[in-house]
Amino acid sequence: MRTRGYRDDTCYGRRAVLGLALATLAVGPARPDDDAAKAPPQPNDRFVFLTGPKKGEVVSLDSLVVGGPQLQVFPVSPEGTVRNETLLNLVILTRFDPAELSEETRARAAEGVVAYSAVCTHQACPVNMWAKDRNAFVCSCHGSVFDPKNGAEVIGGPAPRPLPSLGLKVADGVVTVAAPFSSRVGGTLK
Repeated sequence: MRTRGYRDDTCYGRRAVLGLALATLAVGPARPDDDAAKAPPQPNDRFVFLTGPKKGEVVSLDSLVVGGPQLQVFPVSPEGTVRNETLLNLVILTRFDPAELSEETRARAAEGVVAYSAVCTHQACPVNMWAKDRNAFVCSCHGSVFDPKNGAEVIGGPAPRPLPSLGLKVADGVVTVAAPFSSRVGGTLK
């Protein structure tokens, strides 16, 4: 049998715990690295390999074979924070002879290297396949095909718009972000 005092203390205790829990959710613990890891690519970010034997290593110009295929990478801040806490930061890099790039694409490229969001503009699936015969990126979900030499223009499939591109530069042989994404990253809005 409970007494009134016990019940009041229990309710107060539950309220206090609930209040602290809600305050933590509302404010959240201070984790600046999480914020940096979720931030979109920033000027002077480098890129690191997503998979394979070089996973986590910085991508150098020499890591990219002229003519493809693409590499999947994440940006990394100058302080070393990998921006991988959101898939919207997944990037694809590939390299071509600069003379093969459209004028607009060449303006955002660096020594023939181009960078695009790896998130399809159709339904936000990964653009993770390479069509060697077309020198093009392919979305593995619905088959959209993008031309990396011409601003990732859609050349097949249901994607409604090109992939957003990043402006690049090469600093000390390392591929680096020079300008943010050219447009909104992600699929069509419902």
